[in-house]
Amino acid sequence: MAKVKWAVASKLRRKRLLKKAKGQFGGRSKLIRTAKESVQKGMTYNYRDRKQNKRNFRSLWIIRINAACNELGISYSKFINGLKTSKIEINRKVLADLAANDPKAFKAIVKTIQG
Repeated sequence: MAKVKWAVASKLRRKRLLKKAKGQFGGRSKLIRTAKESVQKGMTYNYRDRKQNKRNFRSLWIIRINAACNELGISYSKFINGLKTSKIEINRKVLADLAANDPKAFKAIVKTIQG
C-alpha cells in the first residue's frame, strides 16, 4: 500500500489560517498556535458584534428621530404612537434618514399625526 503524505494538506490548512490572521499584531499573524487562538477569538467577536451592530443602529435611529421630534415639539413616544394609530408604516431607519436629510417631509409626517 502506498504511503500517504499529509504535508500538502497541512500546509494549505496553515496557510488558510494565517491568511485569516493577516493584519493581527506581532506573533498573532506569524505563529500558527497564536494565530489559531487569535482567529478563533476574532470569529466569536465577529458573530457577537454582527448582532450588536443591529442594536447600535436602532438606538442611533431612535436618537435621531427623538431629536427631530423635540425640535417640532412632540415627544418620541407620542410620535411613534401617532404613527401606529394613523397606520403609517415607516420603519425607524427611513424616519431617521428623513429627519436628518429631509426635514420638510419629516415635518409633514408630524403634522399628519397631530392633525
